[in-house]
Amino acid sequence: MSVPMQRPLLFLDVDGPLLPFGAAEYPDHGADPEACDADANPLLARLDPGHGLRLSRLPCDLVWATAWMEEANTHIAPRLGLPALDVVVWPEQTEVDDRDERAGLHWKTRALVGRAGGRAFVWVDDEITDVDRAWVAVHHEGAALLHRVDPRRGLTDDDFAAVAAWLGIVPS
Repeated sequence: MSVPMQRPLLFLDVDGPLLPFGAAEYPDHGADPEACDADANPLLARLDPGHGLRLSRLPCDLVWATAWMEEANTHIAPRLGLPALDVVVWPEQTEVDDRDERAGLHWKTRALVGRAGGRAFVWVDDEITDVDRAWVAVHHEGAALLHRVDPRRGLTDDDFAAVAAWLGIVPS
């Protein structure tokens, strides 16, 4: 009896990929700043609501991999038209994590590989480096795409195309 294949995971960061840090040349995509909570991030106006549909069409299970944690479901998902997503809960920082960071490993890398549990995954973030890619190649038994997004621009058509190609589909 064969075990059914699980869909790949897509670990999605918020700051940088969905909320670009670029200057005013990046348009307001229709978010109403007046509708945001008083404490809401002013960058929420930079969300592109079209990203939600594009992300939901990818053949993978979306998971928030962001310091926003559950707040991503409160403030980001509704503005993108996404349902509440699973959230990576970050473990407490350890001496191993401190050593990894000094060696250039991103603080999320070890936790994401653990969360994937051997399952294929895409990680979309603006802070991924070759150190992370090398570590994942050695420590993750499944396929993985670590895709770095330019934080000044956020997710672009080229980023969606790269992720879709890796997932084996034609970009929408």
